[in-house]
Amino acid sequence: MKVLGTLLSIPLLAWALGFLWFAVALPQPAGSIATDAVIVPTGGAGRIAQGLAVLDQGQAQKMLVTGVDPEVTPGEFAAEFGVHEDRMACCITLGFRAVDTRTNATETADWVEANAIRSLRLVTTDWHMRRAAGELDRTLPADIEVVRDAVPSQPSLASLFLEYHKLLASWLAGLFGL
Repeated sequence: MKVLGTLLSIPLLAWALGFLWFAVALPQPAGSIATDAVIVPTGGAGRIAQGLAVLDQGQAQKMLVTGVDPEVTPGEFAAEFGVHEDRMACCITLGFRAVDTRTNATETADWVEANAIRSLRLVTTDWHMRRAAGELDRTLPADIEVVRDAVPSQPSLASLFLEYHKLLASWLAGLFGL
């Protein structure tokens, strides 16, 4: 019985240490690294603003906003974020196909291929970065450079708990090719 308790405590300890690492060591902003493009999955405060700042600073030439609600028009997006119509026309693509992190990666991979992108900056919230980057790593060709640019936040313990389990599920799905 003692051996069984020890065997059960090992995965529990690994889970607890993993969660502690996940919650304490959140990814950070990337700084001023130039890439061909910036990718912004919708869903978190500050993501689109950070992506636009990357464009404004000349650190990328194009931007894909993936997971945009199909009812949003380019004009509405431009008005909401103060983007000039010339900037929208030349440099910003709104992706409407994605509905979750996995399909954000698929939509991104298709856009990267269609636009001959060799390097990209992934802009997403710090707590979401590991899962989003993991999905991209599984979807993009190995020769595409991905710079992780986390938007700092103050997530609740409940949000971290949920995202940690989504990360574990994503990792397991990738491990088993699901």
